[in-house]
Amino acid sequence: MGKRIGALFVSLLALAALLSPPARAAIDLSAPGPNPVGYSDVSVSAAGRSFSARMWYPAASAGQNTPAAAGRFPVVSFGHGFVQSVTTYSSTTGHLASWGLIVVAPKSQGGLFPSHSAFALDLNAALSWAVAQDATAGSRLAGHVRTDRLALSGHSMGGGASILAAAQNPAVTTVANLAAAETNPSAVSAAARVTAPMQLVGGTNDTIVPLSNQQNMYNAKPAPKQLRAIVGGFHCGFIDSSGFGCDSGQITRAAQLSITRRVLTAWFLYYLHGDTSVYDQVWGPGATNDPAVRFTGQQ
Repeated sequence: MGKRIGALFVSLLALAALLSPPARAAIDLSAPGPNPVGYSDVSVSAAGRSFSARMWYPAASAGQNTPAAAGRFPVVSFGHGFVQSVTTYSSTTGHLASWGLIVVAPKSQGGLFPSHSAFALDLNAALSWAVAQDATAGSRLAGHVRTDRLALSGHSMGGGASILAAAQNPAVTTVANLAAAETNPSAVSAAARVTAPMQLVGGTNDTIVPLSNQQNMYNAKPAPKQLRAIVGGFHCGFIDSSGFGCDSGQITRAAQLSITRRVLTAWFLYYLHGDTSVYDQVWGPGATNDPAVRFTGQQ
């Protein structure tokens, strides 16, 4: 009798396994999202600032100046690195747009003697401009901006400027940047005044802006905060092509950009779209045990 009951129990377990849906694998956030990507070169005028910028956005169809996709989308203001063109970040900024984000990258402060404080003002002005576009008749973004979900990002100089900007802007929901450099005024000092969740992403082989820069910012920042170090990553691995004076790392540019896309996308989906399904890739074991990205975090 006992054997018969045991066999029945085993059979029921097997049947339950067959009927249960398989566990869903983690979404590959390094792959393009569901939205076609549009882009447009725009003139920004807001908060007393005026400059040109490139904007990437979720679109009804891919291409330049195409209509925006249906819905409202959060905005990310992205700062370029020292003497870098905003187009050298297209693989990352366009990727974020494919996952439902509007990305505005100011082209200002691109010379040999940039003002970091002015760049921070420009990053915030880009957010103010995008918010205003939501209510501007005839604007490509009219009715498409999630005006209560705003973020700052950037690379190197632009990463440091994103922290300066966040310290001045209480409307910012979150910050996530790449190889953030120390600035004048100090991004390290400014980090202590940023209350929004912040993710700092660097590379262990960065010889231009060593990881210690981001560690100092992380140490100064109150929680919630996170420092992610791409193993073998290098400074110019965050841009689409290298130029004079660039470094190299222990992984390929393609590998680093793929890691960058998934790490940034997970963070912004979680904090801007409120997508709790990606929690594991932001704060859970998927993040803390990621062999490609060393994790330092505190909630």
